[in-house]
Amino acid sequence: MGIEGAANQRFDTVLMGRGTYEPGLAVGVTSPYPHLTPYVFSRTLSRLDPAVEIVSTDPVAFVRDLKRRDGAGIWLCGGAHLAGQLLEEIDELIIKRYPVVIGSGIPLFRAPFLPASFTLTDSRVFNTGATLTTYSTSSTPQK
Repeated sequence: MGIEGAANQRFDTVLMGRGTYEPGLAVGVTSPYPHLTPYVFSRTLSRLDPAVEIVSTDPVAFVRDLKRRDGAGIWLCGGAHLAGQLLEEIDELIIKRYPVVIGSGIPLFRAPFLPASFTLTDSRVFNTGATLTTYSTSSTPQK
């Protein structure tokens, strides 16, 4: 694809929950983002690829430690349960929407009710009708 060896400009780390990681495993992909440092949060999976670290500890403490390290950004790739646990650690939301109705859909966050405010920082509409909307943290979640 012409990106081999190119430096990551925005993210160098990707976080996934087990449910996001497993579809790739089903087709034999053990490291779906080889250009990033991947962490998969699971208490049931064992390490299948030396490049992918399985994390069975508290996601919040783990992410807070990651944020203290040198490096580029951290991409929370997927998992409503994982996103719900990490809501207070999220600095920016980048939401892709497609003009397709598929039924009940997948929630962005699976967590107890806890309002969190974000500020719109960018919005793009593509000729397909898809949108890419970016929000940044404007305050901490209200308890």
